[in-house]
Amino acid sequence: MDTEKNRSSDLQELDRDVSRHPMNKPQSVDKQVTTIEARKPIYKELSLLDRLLTPFIILCMILGVIIGEFAGDVQKAFNTIEFYGVSVPIAIGLIIMMWPVLTKVQYEMLPQLFSARRLWLHVGISMTLNWIVGPLVMLGIAWATLPDLPTYRTGVIMVGLARCIAMVMIWNQLAQGDHNYCAIIVVINSILQIILYSPYALLFINVIGGKNLVHVTYGPVAISVLIYLGIPLFAGIVTRYAVMWGMGRHWFEKKFLPVFSPLALIGLLYTIIVIFAYQGHHIVHNLGPVFRVFVPMILYFIVMWSSAFGLIYFLSVRRGGNKDYGYKMAVVQSFTAGSNNFELAIAVSISIFGVGSDQALAATIGPLVEVPVLLALTWVALLFRKRLSWGNMSDDSENAEVV
Repeated sequence: MDTEKNRSSDLQELDRDVSRHPMNKPQSVDKQVTTIEARKPIYKELSLLDRLLTPFIILCMILGVIIGEFAGDVQKAFNTIEFYGVSVPIAIGLIIMMWPVLTKVQYEMLPQLFSARRLWLHVGISMTLNWIVGPLVMLGIAWATLPDLPTYRTGVIMVGLARCIAMVMIWNQLAQGDHNYCAIIVVINSILQIILYSPYALLFINVIGGKNLVHVTYGPVAISVLIYLGIPLFAGIVTRYAVMWGMGRHWFEKKFLPVFSPLALIGLLYTIIVIFAYQGHHIVHNLGPVFRVFVPMILYFIVMWSSAFGLIYFLSVRRGGNKDYGYKMAVVQSFTAGSNNFELAIAVSISIFGVGSDQALAATIGPLVEVPVLLALTWVALLFRKRLSWGNMSDDSENAEVV
């Protein structure tokens, strides 16, 4: 009897203790199950179109090659009307694939750059990685892997000069990076590409590139950038703020963008079909050089991403876990440094060298490689975050599933 009384007394005391300290209560099984069910694999967080981008690109390549092999007159049909050396149907496709991308850029985030000193430091790091380290790394890798293929090498270098302004927002979101800072970097890169892409093309292809059989001149490159980046940039800004002013930000983001954004994919896939239709016969008889282009692309994405991610982690450890160099900033820096604006590279390559050129073909390989590689790197980022216990893990109860 005494034992039962003592046990009853202990249970009553435990109930009183739990009532005084509700945070000590264990999570209910239902809540734990809900939390587990809320976690989704990373690929499921992508939209359906983003998930199918790589398969769509492969299918369009195959379709283009088939058209080029069995419909020889297709090239003449596309060349009926030209605009600055590019057939009008292709020019329209190039502009359409850039328009939605530049409509989604949050230009209104730029004033935040002047509100915090730490942002200036990270902008400096990002500009160094994007506009100095990145192009030099791509130049070195392109020469190391394609020394005997100057035309393909030039197309690869053109990709390395175009800094990412579109897909990086998706990778940053999946890897749980700093959304606001990523938006600021995208705005800055959009502006700098209009200013720097043309002189960079001359510098890295004609000057630093050494004895290159392919040379470019400033005029055609500058005109191409103004047409295929300037026009969609202006259209994107007007579209963004006209719709937001007329219908409100919520309607713009939830209703307009989901319908408008697929135009970029349509424009890209259409352009890929045309490029491979032009080069169907050439591709079939030169599969070796085409597949060799994959090597510098894959190496570039991995080297740049790893270097940027490792740099921020090193600074974080050296500064004693300073939040200015936390995981979220590492994600932004690594994905902006490790991805490219392949749409611009494709557009400029077609405009300068022609839709049937090796340069345009090499640039087209960019999105085929970038999407699966960077998607895999989002898993790697989240895995490192978990293994290194980097950042405020208490806020991450609903992280995306890593494995």
